[in-house]
Order: sequence, then C-alpha cells, then structure tokens
Amino acid sequence: MPIVVKLDVMLAERKVKSKDLAARVGITEANLSLLKSGKVKGVRFSTLEAICEALDCQPGDLLVFRPEREDVPVLYPDAEGD
Repeated sequence: MPIVVKLDVMLAERKVKSKDLAARVGITEANLSLLKSGKVKGVRFSTLEAICEALDCQPGDLLVFRPEREDVPVLYPDAEGD
C-alpha cells in the first residue's frame, strides 16, 4: 500500500499508550488499532486533527507516501524513513 501509517512510531516517541490516545481522541481502541495497522480505507480529518493535537505532531508525521512503482518520483525523500 502506498500510504504508510506511522502512528505506532509516534506513540513510541511520545511515550503514549494506544489506550490513552484512543480515550483522548474519542475513538475505540479497536479503531485506533486498525488505523495503526493501516487496515482502514480512510480517516476523518477531525480524527486526524485530534490525533495530531494529542501527540503534538503534523499529519505528515503520521502518514507517508511510498510509491509501489519505481517510476513515481518521491518529492520529499526525507519523509520516507521509518
């Protein structure tokens, strides 16, 4: 999948438990788990905004585009790291 969710990385960096983030954002732990694993088709901007506010980060810290095809240029190569 070309969009990689790095929520687990941000949680570890911020030393925040998934359970605590879910409660603070107002979503279930199950939905947060699905989001962390990238098994969702979309995320509401209001949810993304709440997560960014809770973790003091930007959406680009949580979501990274990694093209599956090699002929697709990456505009921000520094955003590719895990």
